[in-house]
Amino acid sequence: METQKLEGIARTQSDNLAVLRKGGKIPAVVYGNKVEPMSVAVDAIPFQKTLRKAGESTLVDLSIDKKEPVKVLIHDIQYHPVRGDVVHIDFYQVNMKEKITTHIALEFIGEAPAVEQLSGTLVKNMDELEVECLPGDLVHAIEVDISVLNTFDDAILVKDIALPKGLEGQDDPEATVVFVEAPRSEAELEADLAAPVSEQEAIAQIASVEEKPNEAEDAGEEGK
Repeated sequence: METQKLEGIARTQSDNLAVLRKGGKIPAVVYGNKVEPMSVAVDAIPFQKTLRKAGESTLVDLSIDKKEPVKVLIHDIQYHPVRGDVVHIDFYQVNMKEKITTHIALEFIGEAPAVEQLSGTLVKNMDELEVECLPGDLVHAIEVDISVLNTFDDAILVKDIALPKGLEGQDDPEATVVFVEAPRSEAELEADLAAPVSEQEAIAQIASVEEKPNEAEDAGEEGK
């Protein structure tokens, strides 16, 4: 079981969140099943490092005010709509004896012969799987070996993926995870170019072109 460590401080509802953020801290809340919600804050830089290593499927030992750490998952992250920095975090405190349902990222490994030799395009329909497990069985990622994709008729389904011990898949076993799409022929490309454009599509294209100068003007006004 992989675990990351993170420290934080308790905060009150009256704390000025803007001041906290300017001081390099991120407001957060810790909650869970039969757990009293607690308002906390963590340092932005250590959190970013933890997020890169843990993602949302690795346990984090969160210590508040230097007290005994609790096991949490990074459950939800809110980003600033313009700057893109983290403005709030939800930590979910787990009970190590109770199963949880969460999503684990897929890590595609190997090379697909249908891509390398047949010039196909790898199409990923899913980039994570929903699983149920005990917190101690969580893994950072689930590997999917795409070297079995030899032809354009091959596909990897959910049921084809070997889950690590302790994980129970919750997705449709017949759902397609990844496959290789055949390269388009010149005839198909020419057919697309020759296909008539509907009135709605034409209006959308015109609107898109007309919006760009306005966006540039708006950006210029903000710069002033």
